[in-house]
Amino acid sequence: MKTLSPSAEELLKNSPPIEVEVIKPAPASALIPQTDSPPRISKQATRTSLKASTIDGVFATIFSNITGGVLLVNFLLQLGATPVEIGLLSSIPLLVNFLQPLGAYLADRTSSRHWYTMIIFGPSRLLWLVLVAGIAWFCCADIESHQLVIWTLGIILLTNILGALGGCAWFSWMAALVPPPLRGRYFGLRNSAGSLANFLSVPVLGYIVSAWPGGDIQGYGVLLFFGVIIGLISLACQFWMVDVNPQVYRAGKTASSTAENPDDSPPKPFTMFKDRNFLKFLLYVGLWTFAVNLSSPFFNLYMLKNLDLDLTTVTLYASLLAGANLVMLVIWGKLADRIGNRPILLLVGSLIAVTPLFWLGVGSDLISVWLWLPLIHLIWGGFGAALDLCNSNIQMEMAPLDSPSQYFAIAAAVIGVSGGLGATTGGFLAQLDIIGGFPGLFTLSAALRLIALFPLIFVREPRSKSLTHVIEKILPFKPKTELASTEKMAV
Repeated sequence: MKTLSPSAEELLKNSPPIEVEVIKPAPASALIPQTDSPPRISKQATRTSLKASTIDGVFATIFSNITGGVLLVNFLLQLGATPVEIGLLSSIPLLVNFLQPLGAYLADRTSSRHWYTMIIFGPSRLLWLVLVAGIAWFCCADIESHQLVIWTLGIILLTNILGALGGCAWFSWMAALVPPPLRGRYFGLRNSAGSLANFLSVPVLGYIVSAWPGGDIQGYGVLLFFGVIIGLISLACQFWMVDVNPQVYRAGKTASSTAENPDDSPPKPFTMFKDRNFLKFLLYVGLWTFAVNLSSPFFNLYMLKNLDLDLTTVTLYASLLAGANLVMLVIWGKLADRIGNRPILLLVGSLIAVTPLFWLGVGSDLISVWLWLPLIHLIWGGFGAALDLCNSNIQMEMAPLDSPSQYFAIAAAVIGVSGGLGATTGGFLAQLDIIGGFPGLFTLSAALRLIALFPLIFVREPRSKSLTHVIEKILPFKPKTELASTEKMAV
């Protein structure tokens, strides 16, 4: 099996090989400033940055698995959390994304992407030590378990507020480091490395918690302490990535534009609201995120509580999902570079839209546990990887190079608010008898997902193939003219 470093090197085919194996911090000369264009990054510095970012992603994935996902859901269930509180667990990280425009505003006025993200994400990860202390107090003293639930939700709120202020800075940093023609392949590779870490770590972490002599709550506290250390190692990897000064980058871009068109005025803030194509994308991504989060946060709860499956089995399903993610991400990345992100979002989104209906036939029998549920997670992981990758890449394609943070921030705010509302609404609807509990909620989510894909038909993406062209390559017969006319309307 190839290591992570050689895989990152292969992305730059025409680059000379690296003579030194050990990754060194990027030199100050990595950025090559020019008076009339944005600063360029040398090939060797790019290779080093891509390696460091990939390793950063691996450690960040392990940290995220400990501070979220099925382990955190199981921890709250052990404390007696309600479905509404489980819904808040998923909605809080999304709702606070409305602060991303503020984060973009602050980040664009700094002189270093690296140090801004370090100042934001360092305290964000250290805050989890407060929950470690709370778990230790709970295990040693006789306090009400619901107090620790509130304490946990508070920590999640604070850490995600900080994360919302730093998310756009990291996204803009990566957009400057990764060459546009390689974004699909590189982020496919980076996400595959994270999926491999997910695939290997989740079952082990789940086993450690379930087998801990002091119980699941105490075991999660010990695991959380080491998770904070892993999160800090992740941030340390960023010291080997080339720093980007947004002020110099914007100045170079403005100088280049002025030289070509002397009469042009500098770009005004929030011009994305005049971009009709971007507004169509926001409508799609907002509706899609609401529909997805109406049901997705409750799949683990459904298995742990309604189907009464043990934690080890549920983490095994999460590992299968990560494994499918790992296998398919590189494939989706290469395909996105060839045909664009929009056709993949439309075709794969149609399949992912109906996956909540697959849960309607699931039970606690052997066929469901060992055949149906694994198959659902394999489909969810393999094809869902395309949506995660392409939704991020299409934003990079649509955002201008001189002010990407504003586009990323608005998109993240829409995704956060709509996703948070979806998770919160799902938590309330799941408790209503009129909707039929979780099965009714899953059906409603599938219908809304299909509706959400309609605005995407009218979104235009640079360097993207038309949907009819892609279908003609896949199907042995020519598509109907009605589909072609729909494509022309979108253009």
